[in-house]
Amino acid sequence: MLGKGEYAASFPGQGITGHFGLAVSEYTHSTAPNRRYPDLVTQRLVKAALGGENVPYAPAALSALATHCTQQQDAAQKVERLLRKSAAACLLASRIGQEYDALVTGAGPKGTWVRTFAPPTEGRIVRGHDGLDVGDRVRVKLVHTDPERGFIDFERSGNVAATHGSHA
Repeated sequence: MLGKGEYAASFPGQGITGHFGLAVSEYTHSTAPNRRYPDLVTQRLVKAALGGENVPYAPAALSALATHCTQQQDAAQKVERLLRKSAAACLLASRIGQEYDALVTGAGPKGTWVRTFAPPTEGRIVRGHDGLDVGDRVRVKLVHTDPERGFIDFERSGNVAATHGSHA
């Protein structure tokens, strides 16, 4: 899995990080609505280059714009994630007590997390998580939702269907 993206300014004489996924050293694109401002900056640079004009941004300003655009993208993704979690918590609020098949997607000091198959959603196991590890299949019961905070809580209700050595 690839990590999060980051906008970066590069200048003549500096090494170029490039785009890992495409394995190219010089890369730009205009595709997603969340990239409108970065695309505008890029288009201004291309227009200046094609017209033989001076670069419309000083290096420090361009670097600051790249940092700002990365921060804004990260903030937008955080809001999108909370919205998805809150919507799922709303949809499940009337299903307290129902059981679901799930897959453990995270296990650590902050909690054990599962993804249910139907409906596809994620939540935390608040009771019965001992001995579970990432990749284990488990039966869980929905015990609580908090749409405002985007929380979905489960408790373990059945045995692990597959153990560490035999994941399906």
